[in-house]
Order: sequence, then structure tokens, then C-alpha cells
Amino acid sequence: MARRLNASEANFAAAFAGLLDDKRETSADVGAVVAAILADVRARGDVALAEYTARFDRLTLTPERFRLSADDIAAQAALASPESVAALEVAAARIGAFHEKQKPVDLRYVDEAGVELGARWTPVTAAGLYVPGGLAAYPSSLLMNAIPAQVAGVTRIAMTVPTPDGVINPLVMAAVQILGIDEVYRLGGAQAIAALAFGTATIAPVDVIVGPGNAYVAAAKRQVFGSVGIDMIAGPSEILVVADGANDPAWIAADLLSQAEHDPAAQSILMTDDAAFADRVAAAVESQLATLTRRDIARASWADHGAIIVLASLDDAPALIDRLAPEHLELAVDDPEALFARVRHAGAVFMGRHTPEAIGDYVAGPNHVLPTARSARFASGLSVLDFMKRTSVIRCDLASLARIGPAAATLADAEGLPAHARSVRLRLEPGAGGTE
Repeated sequence: MARRLNASEANFAAAFAGLLDDKRETSADVGAVVAAILADVRARGDVALAEYTARFDRLTLTPERFRLSADDIAAQAALASPESVAALEVAAARIGAFHEKQKPVDLRYVDEAGVELGARWTPVTAAGLYVPGGLAAYPSSLLMNAIPAQVAGVTRIAMTVPTPDGVINPLVMAAVQILGIDEVYRLGGAQAIAALAFGTATIAPVDVIVGPGNAYVAAAKRQVFGSVGIDMIAGPSEILVVADGANDPAWIAADLLSQAEHDPAAQSILMTDDAAFADRVAAAVESQLATLTRRDIARASWADHGAIIVLASLDDAPALIDRLAPEHLELAVDDPEALFARVRHAGAVFMGRHTPEAIGDYVAGPNHVLPTARSARFASGLSVLDFMKRTSVIRCDLASLARIGPAAATLADAEGLPAHARSVRLRLEPGAGGTE
């Protein structure tokens, strides 16, 4: 049974602080193992990749067989159900349409001193996509990671997906076909991250690596950051549902379990101002748990990390929401806009009674790769901007340099950098050489 907190009780502040401190990340220390794998792949390249693939995925591959051919992809994609492929196409179209609206606009203007200033946005050259493999793979995550890169204008997308025991997920390959990705490697784990970051004889390095993975993949992404960009280090999924007593408790229970079934370390929280409604939701959760195929996972998540918070008024919710900074926030109330206006920290917000979080996982359009573990306080979900960078543009003529240059030279002198100051002052001397 999930923990129960009541704002009217004297120990509420301490109990809520305990909820914030709930440690849901894996305690396994994989850093040293991952560091050794990264160094090995960097030193031995394809030979190391083949050895790790045989050891961890029980699959013997030579470097020329790392990459899936177009025929391999087509044969597997053909095994996916037409209904599922059609749903993926709907999702891809909606995700693409939303992310097109994120494309930034270049900036150029001349300020009051006559200096031309601006910023230009350009995509990275190459992006690496890590996709978990086997039968438990999530093709929706491939869409969410690849489409922003394509919208940004990335010219090369390299995808790695482990195929343990040779098993390839047909729907993932169908997603590959929908997206038009043609560089797909049957590699996984920290070794795949190393190949994308550092390159081998077979795999050219990329500029940015995105996509979910296990603890080894997450640690590898953390360690290669700086050599390449990464999306984020995502932790277990989480949802906070703010609901009044007018909701159907079965709906809210299903929403809570939609995250609990991901992982025993996932977290589902209900916040309400109706204690009787909270009881009905708790009962509905217990009833629905018995029907889930992933009941053991969901039950462990709900028992170990779930919570029900009863408030005197939902007016008190925004301050607590911001402290939790949830990955997913549902506002299942009559006037979600009023609450939303007072919320600052959340990865994605689902407004009203008819917007379950699951709609955002698949077909709404905004990205489902979101900040977890309270990182919504300072981070955002994956977007087109993660595959682009901004270059500043500055242009002075002699007149504008004369207006602002003396201040720059003065500051350079104050910082003890005389060459900086000289580079400005030489241009301002009477009869200085050069042309506009």
C-alpha cells in the first residue's frame, strides 16, 4: 500500500520532506565497469565491440555484420501488425508537426551604437540514437528521439539497438522505416555508447547521443558527456495526479498505474482535497493491480514509492507541486488553467479530466523524453534545440567600434590583459590601417 500523507497532521512537513528524499535510483555502482568498457572500445574499436556483443547479447558478429541492411530492416518490419504500424504513423505525424513549431529563428539587428549583433542556429552534423532492444523495446521512444533531430536538420542519424540472442523487435524496425533511418547497428550497452562517442573503423563518431537505456547506458552517457552532447540522464518514471472528488476513481487509479507498471522504482502520487475520494482511488488501484500483466512491477512501485497526499484545499497544491517538480503532472480538476498558472516546475502537464498522461507518451505531439528526479526545476524535455547550437554574430565598423571600444579596452586593462586592450586601441588610432 502506498504511503498516506495528510496536510492537517502535525508531521506533514517531515513526511513530505521524506517523500522528496525518496531514493529511487539504482544503488549499483557501475561506473568503474563502464569506464573500462569505454576505454577498451576506444582503444580496440570493432574488435572490442564484437567481444562485448558476444558476451552480453550472446550474438556473434563480425564488424561487417554490425549494421542492419535495408533488407534486414524490411523483413523484420513486415512482421509488425498493420494496426500497430498505422498507429505509429499517426504518432510520427503528430510528433513531427509539434516539433516543427519549435524551430528557432535567427536574430540580426543593429543596436543604438551601430553594432550589428545576432545569433544563427545550425544543426549538429551527426546524432546517435540509442534504442533499447529485444522484445521489450519501445518504438514510441525511437520516434520521440529521432523526429526532433530530423526537424532540426541533422544530416546523419546513426542508431544502435541491441539484439540479444538475435531477437529484433519488428515494430522498432517499422518505426525505422517510417523515419527513413538507414544507419542502424545491432549493438547495445555501454559499448554502443562508446562507439557513437569515439568512433571505430566501422562506425563514425557523432556529435550528440540521445535515448534511454539501463544503468550501464546511463553511466556511459554521463562519462562521454563533454566529448559529445547528451540529452539527459533519465531516472525512473514518475507521475503526480492532482484530482478533485468529481473524478472517476477508476480513471485516476489507471493513470497512477500507467507509470507504476514501468519499473519497480517508478513513482505515482495522488494529491487531492477529498479524503473519501482518496480512499476510493486506493481501492481502485488494488482492484486494477490484479488485472495487470505487469502486476508485480506495478505493485512494487506503488507499495515502495507511491503516495496519496490529502490537502485541506487544492489551492495549497502548487507550492507542493513545485517542490516535487514531477516529470508528468495531471491536473484533473474543473479549472486546470487556474492551477497551471501557479505551477512553475513540471516536465509535462496534462490538463483536465480527459487528458491522461498516456496520450502524451504516444500521440499528443510534445516529446515524452522528460526530466525526472526533480530535475524539472532546471531542465526541459527533449526538443529540436537539443540537436542545434547557437552561434553569436557581431560586426563593428569604425564608428561603432569607436563608441564601445574604449570601454572594452578599459575592462581589459582592469583584468590585466593588455593584449586584449591593444587589439582594440590599435584600430582606433588616427590613421590606423585596414579597410572596412
